[in-house]
Amino acid sequence: MSTADFLGAYWSSSELMTNGVILLNLVGALLLGMLVGYERAYHGRAAGMRTYGLVCMASAALTVVGGYPDFWFGGHTAAAVGTDPTRVIQGIVTGIGFLGAGVIMREGFNISGLTTAASIWASSVIGILVGVGFYMAAMGLALLCAMVMIYLSKIEALLPSRHAIAITMRFKVGYEPAEERLRALALTRGYEIAGGSLMISQEGGKMEWRFVALALGKRSGAPLAQLATEMAHFEGIDSFALTHARN
Repeated sequence: MSTADFLGAYWSSSELMTNGVILLNLVGALLLGMLVGYERAYHGRAAGMRTYGLVCMASAALTVVGGYPDFWFGGHTAAAVGTDPTRVIQGIVTGIGFLGAGVIMREGFNISGLTTAASIWASSVIGILVGVGFYMAAMGLALLCAMVMIYLSKIEALLPSRHAIAITMRFKVGYEPAEERLRALALTRGYEIAGGSLMISQEGGKMEWRFVALALGKRSGAPLAQLATEMAHFEGIDSFALTHARN
């Protein structure tokens, strides 16, 4: 077999049809992952449409590749005798998982780096597709990943969502706050306390409450600066901290 014929096998009609099927699977997985991710983004969670979309799409790519072993390496599977590409893929995915975990940071109620971790994992899948000879599918996956990271955040901004604020309140010595009153105050300002987010501690006679306030709607909820001004005059508060939260 000549070099031209060998390389041409990677772009044969059957190989391109297989790549096309893989691409259709990727697009479908991306849309379904974005659908699930929108529910999380709507509730102010750190993992939103981009993270879910990338992970779902990359997972589909790994799964569908395993269904076409006869088309690996341009159909020259005989050249891979004595090797098991699936074990190599498994090792790559595991190793990249540890690398991605290293970029995820948590500070209080804020979690960052999830989309970066997902994109690192997706880029490893692009490399796997190139490695097994699915070049068109690899280029399609790279393009889809780039579009998700560039444009999807702009689309998310147009969709209905609920932003969240992480609040830390330190009360004066001897002051005992009431949870019912706190929830009522939050509602009058367009927020509700997210379920399961309330944490209470005490040190030196001072109580500290930490929780996430979730806006009732995209356009409801008092601005951060206004909340800070009001809290500075609240009775019993010794100090406080406010920050936008992605939990």
